[in-house]
Amino acid sequence: MTASTGPLVRALSESDADLFDTLPDPLGVGRALARATHRPEWKRVALRDGKVVARAAWWGGPDDIAPVNLNWFDVADGEEEAGAELLRSSPFRVEYELILPSGWRADPVSRAAAEARLHAAKAAGMSVLVERFQYRWTPGCGLPERPGRLEFRTEPDDDVFLDVLRRVHTGTLDAHALRAIAEGGLDQAAREELEFLHWCPSPREWWQLAYTLDGDLVGLHVPAHNPSGPCVGFIGVVPEHRGNGYAYDLLAECTHFLAERGAEFIAGATDQGNAPMAANFARAGHPVVQERIHLGFPPGALTGG
Repeated sequence: MTASTGPLVRALSESDADLFDTLPDPLGVGRALARATHRPEWKRVALRDGKVVARAAWWGGPDDIAPVNLNWFDVADGEEEAGAELLRSSPFRVEYELILPSGWRADPVSRAAAEARLHAAKAAGMSVLVERFQYRWTPGCGLPERPGRLEFRTEPDDDVFLDVLRRVHTGTLDAHALRAIAEGGLDQAAREELEFLHWCPSPREWWQLAYTLDGDLVGLHVPAHNPSGPCVGFIGVVPEHRGNGYAYDLLAECTHFLAERGAEFIAGATDQGNAPMAANFARAGHPVVQERIHLGFPPGALTGG
């Protein structure tokens, strides 16, 4: 009897990119990422006896030279170890964003699929950072009421914006910001946020600071477009004004801002543990359409290949 061998892991190219489509998609990731473009050279598969038993697609913006994240990863039944080897052998060490249907834990098929992918990712050395709600506002949801308590002003100076981001991240509930603070303090968290906002292809002129009618700084909101379309780029309130519900005011303004510029949908997200922000999304009429689990490699390993 011939001893079984491990899977053959290899990258794809334009000539054989159709191999990626030979696995089923029980979590509907393909539908969720219909507006995203995956480059063939950032796709990898694990083959056993010529059959695809695991696949992964990394994603980045059109100008990125390395992937930003892994957002499509599947394993065939019983092939979690092949999936783990696929991830272990990849040159890319970026965050894995596991896309799931809303309420996935209550559905046996979705739960089993999610657990298989989580098992494979953890076997490859990744760990869960946070679970998040993903929102999608459409005009049919109706526009949220503007409370009228704040004034919004553009601010062209990045240094001013950076200072406000430092203040906003003080006492933050956001897991990604908390990781950045643990690694490099408030300055690193603020700079990572600023880099993301500049990475978005929407105009810099859209960024706004918010003030009380008496002129006291409350926070900021950034209506944006990512490569897939309109989104809530950032919402933040400075510590001294928390507890007054101002995050809702910022989200309502952000929604109106994008809708007035023709947005047919607006994507948004928040950590599931951030109950105040989740409540603001609900109040502003942004429904949960997906859940996502973010996993990462140990600190220092999150770099592109």
